[in-house]
Amino acid sequence: MPPSPPPIDVARARADTPGCRDLVHFNNAGAALPTERTLRTQIDHLELEARIGGYEAHDAQADPIQGIYDSVARLLNGAPTEVALMTSNTAGFDLFLYSLPWAEGDRLLTTQSEYGANYVAYLHLARRFGISVEVVPNNEFGELDVDALETMIDGRVRLISINHVPTNGGLVNPAAEVGRVARAHGITYLLDACQSAGQIPLDVHEIGCDALTATGRKFLRGPRGTGFLWVRQAVLETIHPVTIDHDAATWTSPTTYELKPDAARFEVWEKGWAGLLGLGAAVDDALAWGLPAIRDRIVEISEALRERLTDEVPDAEVHDLGRTRCGIVTFSLGDRDLPTVKRRLQEQGINVSILSGGSALLDTVTRDLPPLMRASLHIYNTHDEIDALISALDPG
Repeated sequence: MPPSPPPIDVARARADTPGCRDLVHFNNAGAALPTERTLRTQIDHLELEARIGGYEAHDAQADPIQGIYDSVARLLNGAPTEVALMTSNTAGFDLFLYSLPWAEGDRLLTTQSEYGANYVAYLHLARRFGISVEVVPNNEFGELDVDALETMIDGRVRLISINHVPTNGGLVNPAAEVGRVARAHGITYLLDACQSAGQIPLDVHEIGCDALTATGRKFLRGPRGTGFLWVRQAVLETIHPVTIDHDAATWTSPTTYELKPDAARFEVWEKGWAGLLGLGAAVDDALAWGLPAIRDRIVEISEALRERLTDEVPDAEVHDLGRTRCGIVTFSLGDRDLPTVKRRLQEQGINVSILSGGSALLDTVTRDLPPLMRASLHIYNTHDEIDALISALDPG
């Protein structure tokens, strides 16, 4: 067994996070609070652009910009040339998804807990190309059933595309087990790590995925409007992106062009470099803490919240599934009006979110889920903050 990581210094994590001074932030699955370093990195670059010009600031920051690719690669145990910088998780996810060579009769296999943005893209592909979108059943723990996945494989399966962590619950899908099935059958495997990047260690070789997407704003604690797409080099060489510009390809003659050989073929020339440099700083911070330590801290405090909700809030029901759970805690509150509850919490300086049924429609319908409140925790959250939330939720 590997040694346990050193525990997170919560006091230092809070001191590094300006937002902790003013509120209780339990909306990290929406957008987590940045560190002072991430915030300063963005501001410094914007000020540099204002002083010397945008193009010139980019040139002056060539080494830090390359460092973003290096940092994301270290986060995933991939290569910098396999990383493309994006404006969001969905931008990278859709670009990879639509760039596959779909044909009528192809099959796409996915999860019951799939996120709305992903699933409507699947349905759009079905409408355009006549593919079949099929849901792999859950096992008894609410996770994707790997044995059922194996039985669904045939020569028409073009893609296995799943979320690592769903938006509407704390379960962690068995991504590496899915990867073993995909590799055994030579099927392309796309992993949406939007909710896992930054709170769970990710090793693309251990997982066995061919492509992985994530956003900056969630558990990575980076800026909004940032994200990345990782594509395995062997797969890169087989995919022609559905859209390109003159940064993704070299215009070699009036009638020809040549795609870049690396993941830059998925990028566009114009980027918000201040935000992306902030993303790099956020990834560096996560790596400095250590993802195993981050995971352990988040799991510990999230399980504490689940227990407190169950034991101390009479009308609270926790709806998280899975043998392995993470920092997303979803619960209902009987017949209480959740927007009213959320507003009252916010008036007390406590941030949570409410999940619409459409964010994970299949799971909502299959489990007949009521409206859900989501509290998502990070390393800087404390047991005192849980006390505040439980007290504020007391129906008495």
